[in-house]
Amino acid sequence: MSKLIYLDNSATSFPKPEEVYSYMDSFYRNNGVNPGRSGFDAAIEAEEMVGATRRLLTELFNGGNPDYLTFSYNASDSLNMILQGMAEKGDHVITTNLEHNSVLRPLYHLEQDGTIELTYIPFDKYGYVNPEDIRKAIKKNTKMVVVNHCSNVIGTIQPVAEIGKICREMGVYFIVDGSQSAGAVPVDIKAMNIDAYVFTGHKCLMGPTGIGGSYVVEGLPVRGTRFGGTGVRSAVKTHLDEFPYRLECGTLNLVGVAGLNAGVKWVNEHGIANLHNKEMALWEKLRIGLQAIEGVTTYCADSIENQNPVLCFNIKGFEAGDVGVMLDVDYNIACRTGLHCAPLVHEGIGTVDIHGTVRFSIGPFTIEDEIDQAIAAVEEIASIRR
Repeated sequence: MSKLIYLDNSATSFPKPEEVYSYMDSFYRNNGVNPGRSGFDAAIEAEEMVGATRRLLTELFNGGNPDYLTFSYNASDSLNMILQGMAEKGDHVITTNLEHNSVLRPLYHLEQDGTIELTYIPFDKYGYVNPEDIRKAIKKNTKMVVVNHCSNVIGTIQPVAEIGKICREMGVYFIVDGSQSAGAVPVDIKAMNIDAYVFTGHKCLMGPTGIGGSYVVEGLPVRGTRFGGTGVRSAVKTHLDEFPYRLECGTLNLVGVAGLNAGVKWVNEHGIANLHNKEMALWEKLRIGLQAIEGVTTYCADSIENQNPVLCFNIKGFEAGDVGVMLDVDYNIACRTGLHCAPLVHEGIGTVDIHGTVRFSIGPFTIEDEIDQAIAAVEEIASIRR
């Protein structure tokens, strides 16, 4: 079989840099012990690596105190902790129709149990939210605005700096889901007036699955919602309130943190702008190629500005899922089909009733020849129904 053409990087980047694999292996073989719980050398070195990774990520996002960078399983895990830890009875929350279910579902449950009132802001025909629509939606009881930095369906990068400025002026908290932006585009928590930035490690930060987290600004009123061991002041009956312990309990995914450490260093070494520009050049080639095929409909912007390398499409006469199977079986191309855990986006682009789209997403290791092969494969499939 021919080499796998992997175009599902928005789900999980693959492959990882060799530095990530080797560091995870060597670190876990030599220091795979409980960090921060004991005083022997291996445990101290493990804790030092965890602290160094907090500092790396805090610097990458231009946060402040690395103690406020906390680790979790993934972005969904951190979003649940932050949204549930901030919401109080009578609060109004604003979000958008671009959100992933990692935002939509926690907010929906909070709305259904009567805790919050919820407002959804639509996106325009180009895939962007108008910051002024958010300003107009803010009320006296608005607690927070929750926005997806970059859509995992149409790839549009939202004007978070403008939204953050409005939130700061209006006195509401600004929560950003950075699942698709961390490691892909520059993030500046201070300049963007972000109060909580949530990330996952297994996408553009080039780490493994099972590791993610958040950075929250000092003073953010987020309650701890999980309680357990910290390895610190064990005689205290209640879970510790200070960070990072407020949002962490139990033993960390140490090998995941190690992989994330190596992934962030790799991204820093290669440069976010350099990686992004390379990927967007391939995206532009893919967009032009697919849009030239009779019977293919694309769902994306027509510019590389404020865009990530994600491209969704359908082929007339085919279910998206069937196209995905053909791409896999006949062409050895890995992609994603369906609603991509973002049903409101598909409502907005009119693809819910046809069961979603086919999604190609480009990563750092995608090459031009693979884009050529993907375009040719779609052309062949489309020709079947002409």
